[in-house]
Amino acid sequence: MQWSLFVLFLMGQCSFFTCHLYEYHFIPEGKTWDEAQSYCREHFTDLATVSDMRDVERLTNSSQTTGAWIGLRSINEKMIKEWRWSLPGEKYNPTECDPEWLPNEPNNGGVDPENCVVIKTSQKWYDDHCSRTPKRFICYNETGPQKYFLIDEPKNWLEAQSYCRENHTDLVSGITHIRSDGFKERVDEFKKRVQDKGIIHKVLWIGLFREIWSWSDGKNFSFRHWDPDSFKDEASKTCAMTTSNGKWSSDNCMDPKPFYCYDDKVILINESKTWDEALTYCRENHHDLVSITDSHQQRWVEKRAKMTDTEFVWLGMRYTCTLDLWFWVNDRLVCYHNWAQDNMDEQCGMAGVMERDGEWYTKADSEKFHFICAK
Repeated sequence: MQWSLFVLFLMGQCSFFTCHLYEYHFIPEGKTWDEAQSYCREHFTDLATVSDMRDVERLTNSSQTTGAWIGLRSINEKMIKEWRWSLPGEKYNPTECDPEWLPNEPNNGGVDPENCVVIKTSQKWYDDHCSRTPKRFICYNETGPQKYFLIDEPKNWLEAQSYCRENHTDLVSGITHIRSDGFKERVDEFKKRVQDKGIIHKVLWIGLFREIWSWSDGKNFSFRHWDPDSFKDEASKTCAMTTSNGKWSSDNCMDPKPFYCYDDKVILINESKTWDEALTYCRENHHDLVSITDSHQQRWVEKRAKMTDTEFVWLGMRYTCTLDLWFWVNDRLVCYHNWAQDNMDEQCGMAGVMERDGEWYTKADSEKFHFICAK
Protein backbone atom coordinates (compact mmCIF):
# COMPACT_ATOMS: atom_id res chain seq x y z
CA MET A 1 0.00 0.00 0.00
CA GLN A 2 2.81 2.36 0.83
CA TRP A 3 4.48 1.73 -2.55
CA SER A 4 1.16 2.22 -4.35
CA LEU A 5 0.68 5.62 -2.76
CA PHE A 6 4.23 6.57 -3.68
CA VAL A 7 3.71 5.54 -7.29
CA LEU A 8 0.44 7.49 -7.46
CA PHE A 9 2.27 10.54 -6.10
CA LEU A 10 4.93 10.18 -8.77
CA MET A 11 2.32 9.73 -11.48
CA GLY A 12 1.12 13.21 -10.56
CA GLN A 13 4.59 14.47 -11.29
CA CYS A 14 3.91 14.02 -15.02
CA SER A 15 1.68 17.10 -15.09
CA PHE A 16 2.17 20.79 -14.46
CA PHE A 17 5.93 20.70 -14.89
CA THR A 18 7.78 23.06 -17.17
CA CYS A 19 11.51 23.55 -17.28
CA HIS A 20 13.31 25.76 -19.76
CA LEU A 21 16.71 24.52 -20.91
CA TYR A 22 17.63 28.05 -22.01
CA GLU A 23 16.68 31.60 -21.05
CA TYR A 24 15.99 34.67 -23.18
CA HIS A 25 17.38 38.09 -22.31
CA PHE A 26 16.14 41.33 -23.86
CA ILE A 27 18.89 43.91 -24.43
CA PRO A 28 17.38 47.39 -25.00
CA GLU A 29 20.57 48.96 -26.37
CA GLY A 30 20.49 49.58 -30.13
CA LYS A 31 23.13 47.64 -32.09
CA THR A 32 23.60 46.36 -35.61
CA TRP A 33 22.93 42.64 -36.07
CA ASP A 34 26.66 41.81 -36.05
CA GLU A 35 27.26 43.95 -32.95
CA ALA A 36 24.30 42.27 -31.24
CA GLN A 37 25.70 38.85 -32.12
CA SER A 38 29.09 39.75 -30.62
CA TYR A 39 27.45 41.09 -27.45
CA CYS A 40 25.35 37.95 -26.96
CA ARG A 41 28.31 35.64 -27.52
CA GLU A 42 30.40 37.60 -25.02
CA HIS A 43 27.78 37.87 -22.25
CA PHE A 44 25.48 34.87 -22.85
CA THR A 45 25.45 32.07 -25.46
CA ASP A 46 24.30 33.70 -28.71
CA LEU A 47 21.57 35.74 -30.37
CA ALA A 48 18.16 34.19 -29.72
CA THR A 49 17.32 30.93 -31.46
CA VAL A 50 13.61 30.07 -31.68
CA SER A 51 12.60 26.42 -32.11
CA ASP A 52 8.78 26.42 -31.98
CA MET A 53 5.62 28.31 -30.96
CA ARG A 54 6.43 27.89 -27.28
CA ASP A 55 9.57 29.98 -27.78
CA VAL A 56 7.55 32.55 -29.72
CA GLU A 57 5.16 32.85 -26.77
CA ARG A 58 8.07 33.34 -24.38
CA LEU A 59 9.38 36.22 -26.50
CA THR A 60 5.91 37.66 -27.07
CA ASN A 61 5.21 37.67 -23.33
CA SER A 62 8.31 39.78 -22.80
CA SER A 63 7.78 43.45 -22.01
CA GLN A 64 9.64 44.32 -25.22
CA THR A 65 8.83 42.53 -28.46
CA THR A 66 8.86 45.04 -31.32
CA GLY A 67 11.73 45.59 -33.74
CA ALA A 68 14.33 43.50 -31.89
CA TRP A 69 16.96 41.36 -33.60
CA ILE A 70 16.90 37.58 -33.24
CA GLY A 71 19.63 35.21 -34.43
CA LEU A 72 18.27 34.48 -37.91
CA ARG A 73 20.07 35.68 -41.02
CA SER A 74 19.70 34.85 -44.71
CA ILE A 75 22.34 32.77 -46.44
CA ASN A 76 23.68 32.78 -49.99
CA GLU A 77 20.79 31.67 -52.20
CA LYS A 78 23.13 29.88 -54.61
CA MET A 79 24.29 27.62 -51.79
CA ILE A 80 20.80 26.44 -50.82
CA LYS A 81 20.63 22.65 -50.78
CA GLU A 82 18.24 21.71 -47.98
CA TRP A 83 14.46 21.31 -47.81
CA ARG A 84 12.65 21.42 -44.48
CA TRP A 85 9.18 20.86 -43.07
CA SER A 86 7.22 23.68 -41.46
CA LEU A 87 6.17 21.56 -38.47
CA PRO A 88 8.93 21.56 -35.80
CA GLY A 89 10.47 18.15 -35.25
CA GLU A 90 9.63 16.69 -38.66
CA LYS A 91 12.69 15.71 -40.66
CA TYR A 92 12.87 15.63 -44.43
CA ASN A 93 14.92 12.62 -45.52
CA PRO A 94 15.33 12.67 -49.31
CA THR A 95 16.73 9.80 -51.33
CA GLU A 96 18.62 9.94 -54.60
CA CYS A 97 15.41 8.93 -56.36
CA ASP A 98 12.75 10.55 -54.21
CA PRO A 99 9.37 9.15 -55.38
CA GLU A 100 7.40 12.17 -54.17
CA TRP A 101 8.67 14.71 -56.74
CA LEU A 102 7.44 15.08 -60.30
CA PRO A 103 10.08 14.25 -62.93
CA ASN A 104 12.82 16.92 -63.11
CA GLU A 105 11.59 18.53 -59.88
CA PRO A 106 12.55 20.43 -57.83
CA ASN A 107 14.15 22.64 -60.45
CA ASN A 108 14.00 26.21 -59.05
CA GLY A 109 13.17 27.00 -62.65
CA GLY A 110 11.30 30.30 -62.41
CA VAL A 111 12.58 33.83 -62.87
CA ASP A 112 12.32 34.23 -59.08
CA PRO A 113 13.46 31.58 -56.57
CA GLU A 114 11.03 28.67 -56.09
CA ASN A 115 11.38 27.94 -52.39
CA CYS A 116 7.96 26.45 -51.52
CA VAL A 117 6.26 23.20 -52.53
CA VAL A 118 2.81 22.25 -53.84
CA ILE A 119 1.21 18.85 -54.22
CA LYS A 120 -0.75 18.16 -57.40
CA THR A 121 -1.99 15.38 -59.69
CA SER A 122 -1.20 11.87 -58.41
CA GLN A 123 0.06 13.44 -55.16
CA LYS A 124 3.40 14.44 -56.67
CA TRP A 125 5.29 17.59 -55.70
CA TYR A 126 6.93 20.49 -57.47
CA ASP A 127 8.61 23.67 -56.24
CA ASP A 128 7.00 27.04 -56.86
CA HIS A 129 7.41 30.72 -55.99
CA CYS A 130 6.09 31.23 -52.45
CA SER A 131 3.98 34.32 -53.06
CA ARG A 132 3.36 34.92 -56.76
CA THR A 133 0.16 32.84 -57.13
CA PRO A 134 -2.15 32.22 -54.13
CA LYS A 135 -3.18 28.58 -53.70
CA ARG A 136 -5.43 26.43 -51.55
CA PHE A 137 -3.66 24.40 -48.89
CA ILE A 138 -3.86 21.59 -46.33
CA CYS A 139 -3.54 22.08 -42.56
CA TYR A 140 -2.51 19.40 -40.08
CA ASN A 141 -4.18 19.13 -36.66
CA GLU A 142 -2.10 17.40 -33.99
CA THR A 143 -5.06 16.70 -31.69
CA GLY A 144 -8.61 15.60 -32.40
CA PRO A 145 -10.06 12.81 -34.55
CA GLN A 146 -9.61 14.69 -37.84
CA LYS A 147 -5.98 15.32 -38.75
CA TYR A 148 -6.11 17.00 -42.16
CA PHE A 149 -8.15 19.98 -43.31
CA LEU A 150 -8.46 21.29 -46.85
CA ILE A 151 -8.66 25.10 -46.74
CA ASP A 152 -10.48 26.22 -49.87
CA GLU A 153 -9.25 29.82 -49.65
CA PRO A 154 -6.26 30.72 -51.84
CA LYS A 155 -3.32 32.27 -49.96
CA ASN A 156 0.40 32.61 -50.51
CA TRP A 157 2.61 30.12 -48.66
CA LEU A 158 3.35 32.32 -45.63
CA GLU A 159 -0.31 33.25 -45.25
CA ALA A 160 -1.26 29.58 -45.46
CA GLN A 161 1.32 28.71 -42.80
CA SER A 162 0.03 31.45 -40.48
CA TYR A 163 -3.58 30.33 -40.98
CA CYS A 164 -2.75 26.70 -40.14
CA ARG A 165 -0.79 27.66 -37.01
CA GLU A 166 -3.55 29.94 -35.75
CA ASN A 167 -6.42 27.53 -36.45
CA HIS A 168 -4.83 24.06 -36.34
CA THR A 169 -1.22 22.98 -35.75
CA ASP A 170 0.73 23.71 -38.94
CA LEU A 171 0.81 23.21 -42.69
CA VAL A 172 0.75 19.50 -43.44
CA SER A 173 4.28 18.13 -42.95
CA GLY A 174 6.13 14.84 -42.97
CA ILE A 175 4.02 13.23 -45.71
CA THR A 176 6.62 10.86 -47.15
CA HIS A 177 6.86 7.08 -47.02
CA ILE A 178 10.62 6.87 -46.58
CA ARG A 179 10.59 5.98 -42.89
CA SER A 180 9.55 2.52 -41.67
CA ASP A 181 8.95 3.07 -37.94
CA GLY A 182 5.14 3.17 -38.00
CA PHE A 183 5.10 6.60 -39.62
CA LYS A 184 3.54 5.06 -42.75
CA GLU A 185 0.15 4.90 -41.01
CA ARG A 186 0.07 8.69 -40.88
CA VAL A 187 1.10 8.93 -44.53
CA ASP A 188 -1.68 6.53 -45.55
CA GLU A 189 -4.19 8.53 -43.52
CA PHE A 190 -3.19 11.70 -45.36
CA LYS A 191 -3.49 10.09 -48.78
CA LYS A 192 -6.90 8.63 -47.94
CA ARG A 193 -8.06 12.06 -46.76
CA VAL A 194 -6.97 13.62 -50.04
CA GLN A 195 -8.77 10.95 -52.06
CA ASP A 196 -11.96 11.16 -49.95
CA LYS A 197 -12.17 14.89 -50.51
CA GLY A 198 -11.76 14.53 -54.26
CA ILE A 199 -9.00 17.13 -54.30
CA ILE A 200 -6.30 15.02 -55.90
CA HIS A 201 -6.39 17.13 -59.09
CA LYS A 202 -6.03 20.47 -57.29
CA VAL A 203 -2.78 22.31 -56.64
CA LEU A 204 -2.23 22.73 -52.89
CA TRP A 205 0.50 24.12 -50.65
CA ILE A 206 2.18 21.68 -48.27
CA GLY A 207 4.61 22.55 -45.48
CA LEU A 208 7.86 21.90 -47.33
CA PHE A 209 10.16 24.85 -48.02
CA ARG A 210 13.73 25.48 -49.11
CA GLU A 211 15.87 26.97 -46.38
CA ILE A 212 17.40 30.36 -47.12
CA TRP A 213 17.97 31.46 -43.50
CA SER A 214 20.27 30.13 -40.80
CA TRP A 215 20.60 30.57 -37.03
CA SER A 216 23.55 32.39 -35.54
CA ASP A 217 24.45 29.50 -33.21
CA GLY A 218 24.47 26.95 -36.05
CA LYS A 219 21.40 25.02 -34.90
CA ASN A 220 19.30 23.70 -37.76
CA PHE A 221 15.81 24.30 -36.32
CA SER A 222 13.46 24.65 -39.28
CA PHE A 223 10.83 26.69 -37.43
CA ARG A 224 10.04 30.11 -38.98
CA HIS A 225 7.35 32.60 -37.91
CA TRP A 226 7.30 35.24 -40.64
CA ASP A 227 4.58 37.87 -40.71
CA PRO A 228 3.08 37.66 -44.23
CA ASP A 229 2.09 41.34 -44.07
CA SER A 230 5.48 42.73 -43.04
CA PHE A 231 8.11 40.29 -44.27
CA LYS A 232 10.45 42.08 -46.68
CA ASP A 233 11.88 39.65 -49.21
CA GLU A 234 14.51 42.10 -50.42
CA ALA A 235 18.21 41.58 -51.07
CA SER A 236 19.20 44.34 -48.62
CA LYS A 237 17.01 43.07 -45.74
CA THR A 238 18.78 39.92 -44.62
CA CYS A 239 18.42 39.89 -40.81
CA ALA A 240 15.34 38.84 -38.83
CA MET A 241 13.57 40.84 -36.13
CA THR A 242 10.43 40.53 -34.03
CA THR A 243 7.27 42.57 -34.66
CA SER A 244 4.51 43.79 -32.35
CA ASN A 245 2.36 40.68 -32.90
CA GLY A 246 5.22 38.29 -32.09
CA LYS A 247 5.82 37.31 -35.71
CA TRP A 248 8.99 38.13 -37.61
CA SER A 249 10.05 40.50 -40.33
CA SER A 250 13.40 41.31 -41.92
CA ASP A 251 15.46 44.48 -42.16
CA ASN A 252 18.87 45.86 -43.07
CA CYS A 253 21.43 44.26 -40.77
CA MET A 254 23.22 47.60 -40.28
CA ASP A 255 20.19 49.30 -38.67
CA PRO A 256 20.70 49.65 -34.88
CA LYS A 257 18.00 47.78 -32.92
CA PRO A 258 17.50 46.21 -29.49
CA PHE A 259 17.91 42.45 -29.51
CA TYR A 260 17.33 39.14 -27.78
CA CYS A 261 20.12 36.89 -26.49
CA TYR A 262 19.73 33.40 -25.09
CA ASP A 263 21.68 31.63 -22.39
CA ASP A 264 21.98 27.86 -22.81
CA LYS A 265 21.28 25.79 -19.70
CA VAL A 266 22.60 22.47 -21.03
CA ILE A 267 26.21 21.55 -21.66
CA LEU A 268 27.83 18.55 -23.33
CA ILE A 269 30.69 17.06 -21.34
CA ASN A 270 33.15 15.31 -23.64
CA GLU A 271 34.51 12.97 -20.98
CA SER A 272 33.70 9.26 -20.85
CA LYS A 273 32.20 8.27 -17.50
CA THR A 274 29.84 5.69 -16.03
CA TRP A 275 26.30 6.88 -15.32
CA ASP A 276 27.02 7.37 -11.59
CA GLU A 277 30.26 9.20 -12.34
CA ALA A 278 28.43 11.44 -14.81
CA LEU A 279 25.70 12.18 -12.25
CA THR A 280 28.29 13.11 -9.63
CA TYR A 281 30.19 15.31 -12.08
CA CYS A 282 27.05 17.23 -13.10
CA ARG A 283 25.94 17.77 -9.52
CA GLU A 284 29.37 18.93 -8.39
CA ASN A 285 30.10 21.21 -11.36
CA HIS A 286 26.69 22.26 -12.72
CA HIS A 287 23.21 21.26 -11.56
CA ASP A 288 22.27 17.73 -12.61
CA LEU A 289 22.23 15.25 -15.45
CA VAL A 290 19.73 16.56 -17.97
CA SER A 291 16.06 15.52 -17.80
CA ILE A 292 13.69 15.64 -20.78
CA THR A 293 9.98 16.02 -20.14
CA ASP A 294 8.56 17.01 -23.55
CA SER A 295 9.32 17.20 -27.27
CA HIS A 296 10.43 20.84 -26.95
CA GLN A 297 13.25 19.86 -24.57
CA GLN A 298 14.01 16.78 -26.67
CA ARG A 299 14.79 18.91 -29.72
CA TRP A 300 17.08 21.17 -27.71
CA VAL A 301 19.05 18.31 -26.07
CA GLU A 302 19.23 16.46 -29.38
CA LYS A 303 21.25 19.32 -30.86
CA ARG A 304 23.84 18.85 -28.11
CA ALA A 305 23.93 15.07 -28.60
CA LYS A 306 24.88 15.51 -32.27
CA MET A 307 28.12 17.16 -31.13
CA THR A 308 29.43 14.21 -29.13
CA ASP A 309 32.33 11.97 -30.16
CA THR A 310 30.76 8.86 -28.60
CA GLU A 311 27.86 6.91 -30.08
CA PHE A 312 25.66 7.77 -27.10
CA VAL A 313 25.40 10.34 -24.30
CA TRP A 314 24.04 9.67 -20.82
CA LEU A 315 20.74 11.25 -19.84
CA GLY A 316 19.51 11.72 -16.26
CA MET A 317 17.25 8.66 -16.47
CA ARG A 318 17.50 5.37 -14.61
CA TYR A 319 15.42 2.22 -14.09
CA THR A 320 14.38 1.14 -10.58
CA CYS A 321 13.71 -2.58 -10.11
CA THR A 322 11.85 -2.05 -6.86
CA LEU A 323 9.07 0.01 -8.46
CA ASP A 324 9.49 -1.30 -12.02
CA LEU A 325 9.65 2.29 -13.29
CA TRP A 326 11.91 4.67 -15.16
CA PHE A 327 12.81 7.87 -13.28
CA TRP A 328 14.50 11.14 -14.11
CA VAL A 329 17.04 12.39 -11.61
CA ASN A 330 14.71 15.33 -10.91
CA ASP A 331 12.27 12.75 -9.40
CA ARG A 332 9.89 12.84 -12.36
CA LEU A 333 8.48 9.78 -14.05
CA VAL A 334 9.38 9.21 -17.69
CA CYS A 335 6.05 10.36 -19.13
CA TYR A 336 7.30 11.78 -22.44
CA HIS A 337 9.75 9.45 -24.21
CA ASN A 338 11.60 8.98 -27.47
CA TRP A 339 12.62 5.33 -27.17
CA ALA A 340 14.01 3.65 -30.26
CA GLN A 341 11.74 0.82 -31.35
CA ASP A 342 12.21 -2.34 -29.23
CA ASN A 343 15.10 -0.80 -27.29
CA MET A 344 13.62 -0.27 -23.83
CA ASP A 345 15.41 -2.89 -21.72
CA GLU A 346 13.91 -2.91 -18.23
CA GLN A 347 16.55 -4.56 -16.06
CA CYS A 348 18.32 -3.64 -12.87
CA GLY A 349 21.39 -1.48 -13.40
CA MET A 350 20.11 0.10 -16.61
CA ALA A 351 20.18 3.82 -17.44
CA GLY A 352 19.07 5.92 -20.40
CA VAL A 353 21.23 7.23 -23.23
CA MET A 354 20.55 9.32 -26.32
CA GLU A 355 22.03 8.42 -29.68
CA ARG A 356 23.27 11.23 -31.92
CA ASP A 357 20.05 10.99 -33.95
CA GLY A 358 17.99 11.78 -30.83
CA GLU A 359 16.53 8.33 -30.10
CA TRP A 360 16.82 6.82 -26.62
CA TYR A 361 18.34 3.47 -25.71
CA THR A 362 19.09 1.61 -22.49
CA LYS A 363 22.63 0.77 -21.45
CA ALA A 364 24.23 -0.82 -18.39
CA ASP A 365 25.10 2.05 -16.04
CA SER A 366 28.67 0.70 -15.80
CA GLU A 367 29.40 1.56 -19.45
CA LYS A 368 31.18 4.83 -20.21
CA PHE A 369 29.87 7.60 -22.45
CA HIS A 370 29.95 11.36 -22.74
CA PHE A 371 26.99 13.07 -21.05
CA ILE A 372 24.84 16.20 -20.92
CA CYS A 373 24.46 18.31 -17.78
CA ALA A 374 21.78 20.83 -16.92
CA LYS A 375 23.34 24.03 -15.64
